[in-house]
Amino acid sequence: MSQPEDTTNQATAFTNHDRKPIHIPGSIQPHGVLLALSTQLEILQVSNNTQAYLGKEPKDLLGKPLSYLLEAQQVETVKQCLVKKIGGANAFKVSINTSHQKRDFDAIAHRTEEVVILELEPTDSKSEVSFLSFYALVGVAIAKMQRTSNLVEFLHLVAEEVQKIIGFDRVMVYQFDESGAGSVVGEVKREDLSPYLGLHYPATDIPVQARELYTRCFLRFLPDLTAEAVELVPTENPTTHQPLDLSYSLLRSFDWCCAEYHQNMGVKALLVISLIQEQKLWGLISCHHQTPKYISYEVRKMCEFLGQIVSSELAHKISNSEWDYKVKLKSLQSEFLESISQADNFIDALIKPEIRLPDFVSASGAAVCLDNEINLVGATPNIDEVRALIEWADTQVSDNLFSTDSLPKLYPEALIFKDTASGLLLLRISKVRRYYILWFRPEVIQTVHWAGNPQESIQAQVDGSYTLSPRKSFEQWQETVRLTSLPWKACEVESAIALSNAIVGIVLSKADELAKINLELERSNQELASFAYAASHDLKEPLRGIYNFSTVLLEDYAQVLDDDGIECLQTVVSLSVRMETLINALLRLSQLGQAHLREQATDLNELLNQVIEIFRASRQESGLVDIRIPRPLPTVQCDRVLVNEVFSNLVGNAFKYNDKAEQWVEIGYLDEGLGTRDWGLGDKENTQSPILNPHYPLSPEGAPPSPIFYIRDNGIGIPQHHLETIFRLFKRLHSQEKYGGGAGAGLAIVKKIVELHNGQIWVESTVGVGSIFYFRLE
Repeated sequence: MSQPEDTTNQATAFTNHDRKPIHIPGSIQPHGVLLALSTQLEILQVSNNTQAYLGKEPKDLLGKPLSYLLEAQQVETVKQCLVKKIGGANAFKVSINTSHQKRDFDAIAHRTEEVVILELEPTDSKSEVSFLSFYALVGVAIAKMQRTSNLVEFLHLVAEEVQKIIGFDRVMVYQFDESGAGSVVGEVKREDLSPYLGLHYPATDIPVQARELYTRCFLRFLPDLTAEAVELVPTENPTTHQPLDLSYSLLRSFDWCCAEYHQNMGVKALLVISLIQEQKLWGLISCHHQTPKYISYEVRKMCEFLGQIVSSELAHKISNSEWDYKVKLKSLQSEFLESISQADNFIDALIKPEIRLPDFVSASGAAVCLDNEINLVGATPNIDEVRALIEWADTQVSDNLFSTDSLPKLYPEALIFKDTASGLLLLRISKVRRYYILWFRPEVIQTVHWAGNPQESIQAQVDGSYTLSPRKSFEQWQETVRLTSLPWKACEVESAIALSNAIVGIVLSKADELAKINLELERSNQELASFAYAASHDLKEPLRGIYNFSTVLLEDYAQVLDDDGIECLQTVVSLSVRMETLINALLRLSQLGQAHLREQATDLNELLNQVIEIFRASRQESGLVDIRIPRPLPTVQCDRVLVNEVFSNLVGNAFKYNDKAEQWVEIGYLDEGLGTRDWGLGDKENTQSPILNPHYPLSPEGAPPSPIFYIRDNGIGIPQHHLETIFRLFKRLHSQEKYGGGAGAGLAIVKKIVELHNGQIWVESTVGVGSIFYFRLE
């Protein structure tokens, strides 16, 4: 038989074993009686041992009301189960007259979807245990466990205290791993018994359906594993014609496989208490006895209560045990998420060396995949191997988060790079695009100590099929495990999920932010267009009237006005001129907002010569205009008219805001990718081509490098806290009387023109030394 066929048949055996309906065995254990009741409390089914316990044959009870057996008050107590949730139980004491004598029972009632189940166990006690008696038995144990902070000591103490209460030969604390396999992590035993502490057990020892029942029912008691099961009469519910669901039944019979498994261990009585963490089965307190042993219902309830206390304390002990590691991960996670949330490109943040992506989940290496672009960090397979792995994941992994500590067993090609990637934690960021983050862990060769050979339970049949059967031996059996890494912890997986949520959140936040900005811009543009219309038609005309009438009054009626009147009229004229300047600036800005670029190949040397000629002509009275151009400017695609306006504004400002005796302006450009050194703004004679600040904006990825133009001067400079605000509309740093006045709109217009070209503009400056304006046109 080929290996794939062998594996398939074994998997079928496991699947069939896990599907066995152990919750509907159709029988109970013989240490009690079971009655199934309709919602009207009519007896529908009984266990076939009522004669022994109640002195009545099953046929004498079927179809009778419960009041035939119990007193009215007791019937009312059972009736209360009808309003409880499924599985919720009522427990009380009852005395029942049998044919020979009056017998006392512990009565436990609960409801299923269709019926109410009443179970009766004989008892010697007619009274219920008081709270003080209950606390005396478990209070000391609880106090000891709460004082213990170390997890290993705590688990040993749990086993010790449970053994004191029930007196079993062996009490173990058994912990499940992610696969359903488990190991003994705490044990107290009779001295002559072989230890199981530290031994591992395969997942098949406690099948899926058994683990699921342990999650719902917190205690399972089998006082005699050699006892014969008692059948139900009739075998099916006469109303539903289905087997009776005994999921929450205390008396539910056990599977033969369970009995044989434990008898092979020398066990005749079994008590199992569930340990639940975050609504999942963390483990079990498994109690073994070498001979049949009955425990009263009250003591079992104490054990169940103790199990719930242990489950509650377990969270704190585990938390204390892993606290330092979790704090480290959380701290790194917080720093990491803050970094990517502030980054314009979160991929750059993911692979930046200051915060290593592998450390995020304690991996040795990581890969970030954006479509065909793959970035590697740390110890990883090569790019071709990672690309092939992602192609495999595209077809084989459906979840957004996938982890394995044995990648070569799932993906045989990983054998080649097992030293770097035997473990894989894969995060799919997008289902639309091929966006992945992969973390890798190397192979760690381990020695696992099993309680017997786990393969022994897999039996090959004559027809070539496989079945599961109980193992015969539980002697320690060693296995060397290869092609596996250290397992991924839950907190590490949570870190990956947090990263995924953060990335999605950032993307959505950015998209939402952009959508809001676009809506706001659209509204603002509409308002600005409306204002431009009003400014050109409704404001300018009355403004001209104010100017004209004021001028007429000054020219024709000056002789009838005193000096104060003339001064007032002159102020009106001056203010109307100022107002018209502001309106014209607004009109210009609004026109730019609706402008369509007329891009063409433009020789900037020719354009700049025109700007300089016009500028020199307008400053003939001011003497020499020193404009330096270290090297010829390139030809670029741009709107010639608008870029002319950019140079005119920047050159004009450079001379306008300059109080030096010898004024100069340098115009040039930088090639992207140059090194970095000090500008030398403190050196007035430094006319070398400047080297760009390391924080300048780069060209979009994949685009050819575009030149960065600069206009440098030796003017008055700009204070650092104004470097961002100077591009705002009507922002002036000086009064109207200084440096020739102006509307304060020139730089806002320049910025708008540069942005129309998909470019950026920024400035560096030192007060008293000079300024450098940079801009780029994409």
